[in-house]
Amino acid sequence: MSWRPTYRSSKFRNVYGKVANREQCFDGIPITKNVHDNHFCAVNAKFLAIVTESAGGGSFIVVPVAQSGRIEPHNPKVCGHQGNVLDIKWNPFIDNIIASCSEDSSVRIWEIPEGGLRRNMTEAVLELYGHSRRVGLIEWHPTTSGILFSAGYDYKILIWNLEIGEPVKMIDCHSDVILCMSFNTDGSLLATSCKDKKLRVIEPRSGRVLQEANCKNHRVNRVVFLGNMKRLLTTGVSRWNTRQIALWDQEDLSMPMVEEEIDGLSGLLFPFYDPDTHMLYLAGKGDGNIRYYEITTEKPYLMYLMEFRSPAPQKGLGVMPKHGLDVAACEVFRFYKLVTLKGLVEPISMIVPRRSETYQEDIYPMTAGTEPAITAEEWLSGINRDPVLMSLKEGYTRPNQLVFKAPVKEKKSVVVNGIDLLENVPPRTENELLRMFFRQQEELRRLKEELTQKDVKIRQLELELNNLRNSPNNI
Repeated sequence: MSWRPTYRSSKFRNVYGKVANREQCFDGIPITKNVHDNHFCAVNAKFLAIVTESAGGGSFIVVPVAQSGRIEPHNPKVCGHQGNVLDIKWNPFIDNIIASCSEDSSVRIWEIPEGGLRRNMTEAVLELYGHSRRVGLIEWHPTTSGILFSAGYDYKILIWNLEIGEPVKMIDCHSDVILCMSFNTDGSLLATSCKDKKLRVIEPRSGRVLQEANCKNHRVNRVVFLGNMKRLLTTGVSRWNTRQIALWDQEDLSMPMVEEEIDGLSGLLFPFYDPDTHMLYLAGKGDGNIRYYEITTEKPYLMYLMEFRSPAPQKGLGVMPKHGLDVAACEVFRFYKLVTLKGLVEPISMIVPRRSETYQEDIYPMTAGTEPAITAEEWLSGINRDPVLMSLKEGYTRPNQLVFKAPVKEKKSVVVNGIDLLENVPPRTENELLRMFFRQQEELRRLKEELTQKDVKIRQLELELNNLRNSPNNI
């Protein structure tokens, strides 16, 4: 009896990575040197946003995706935060709305004008304060545009209803810093990884922990839901300090279904999952490689496909949504790679080689579209709905009519020289404390000068009054 290796045919076996030409890259961007484990990059079909290095406070740059090439040093920025920006995410349903979180313990919602920024933006549409320490992660809900999740270094997750601009729920089940958040397809479940070495599956509206895994042999760093397969994939470190991935059943986290060691490098592994093609991409922070796998429902579950290699190390990666891909080139995924040393953002397209130039329906099934499935109130009341699907053949050019309306809040303020004297927001970072101190010193100096001038004026008026009283005409 002859031995035959098990071989499974796959239409994604020959997927390859194609780096964009230099003219299609974004050059001259002062990418942040912050060591926080995030991507520092967000992209949608209209705009590319990158967190930048800045002196005092935090900022990020927003440029139209079509405006590639060298970015001017004085290009306008979004610079309203008082601390370093740690995460940015575009609203999946409204292309002009972006959320950011910062070391100043605030979450802010910004509305980018059509065509991009023309001047520095300092005023946010909405400022959200609820965390007592810096905020490291934000995630938009996958089926409604009005719900935002934020995770802070106070070990809490806040659920914000942006229609009223207030937190509606606090999830307080973590005992250490939350490292990652991921939603299932309809947003009814939230998976989190934490520094306390536990993996949790949470029902977000009630805050109840449905499943919990104590990962002693596999220290979890990042977690991602695998679409509707009822599976979770985590990246982490094994007990021998090698990088490792693990596949879990979301209804039973007692032990992983599969564990696979990747290599002995120390950089964090970022997982990216494409539910349409069932492909998993693994990108290591600090190295230039991107490995990709195909996920199946049968053993061996993980099938290694190929590896994209590059000599330039990546700090973070942004991912283009499906409706922004070039379907004519059979592009199934697109990364925007941050190369800090060169100040460069490099698009990398994952392409399925096909000879035919017609629309390939087998690699572009119906995908999650740009319309929310439910409102924030419906989701908070307990309703779950799958995303509204769209076809990339004709639906991806459909304009979106959604407009973000910030809640109007009555706010009493006494603004003196740019300082709101009634604003009860204490300084949250050392830089902010120093800036506030110097501004107050300057304000005191100015008030003293005004008081001296008014004293002189009062004396002059008193002398004029005495002169009038003593004049001969009044006798």
